[in-house]
Amino acid sequence: MPTTRTPAQAWAALRAGNARFVTDTPEHPAQGFDRRAELSVAQHPHAVIFGCSDSRVAAELIFDQGLGDVFVVRTAGHVLDTTVIGSIEYGVDILSTPLVVVLGHDSCGAIAAAAHTLATGEQADGFVRAVVDRVIPSIVRITSTGGAVDPDVLRREHVRHTVDMLHGYSAGLAQAVAEGRCAIVGVEYALAEGAASLVEVIGDVGETPAQ
Repeated sequence: MPTTRTPAQAWAALRAGNARFVTDTPEHPAQGFDRRAELSVAQHPHAVIFGCSDSRVAAELIFDQGLGDVFVVRTAGHVLDTTVIGSIEYGVDILSTPLVVVLGHDSCGAIAAAAHTLATGEQADGFVRAVVDRVIPSIVRITSTGGAVDPDVLRREHVRHTVDMLHGYSAGLAQAVAEGRCAIVGVEYALAEGAASLVEVIGDVGETPAQ
């Protein structure tokens, strides 16, 4: 059946799943034969998760979700382009998903490469440069002050910038947020601890980011 969850309920489900993942008590829900048969007809995920392609950041595992629970879009460095935005719009407009999550993480190579380019002028090789070029606008203001910058600050800024870009570029997402049927959140994931922390919110998910 189509999801009837509010953005806050969808976020609460992800938070609960992440808590299970952190404490090593995952339920691995909705992975059996009956669920596969149900999903062969239609899908009704309760969250779109847009994250980094990093092999250590598998959204379904991090949030202990099952088949059909989350609609996942991934690029290196969670960088946006028109097909990514279109994919996210599909999740919200066509599948009626009430929550969009931008998922960043520590030790992100794309962010490190962008910081290196800004500091040295050296460009990445091949089409990796296209990824780096899309990260640079997120962090250039911080790095332009000179001196070393905490990688955690760069990561958080890139997540926030991505959230703002999604809301600003997509009229469909902005309308969904304005009508209260969707929210966009930015989350940072700690590789070692396994914890996902809220850093940005547009809309109402019943929680505000920690300062």
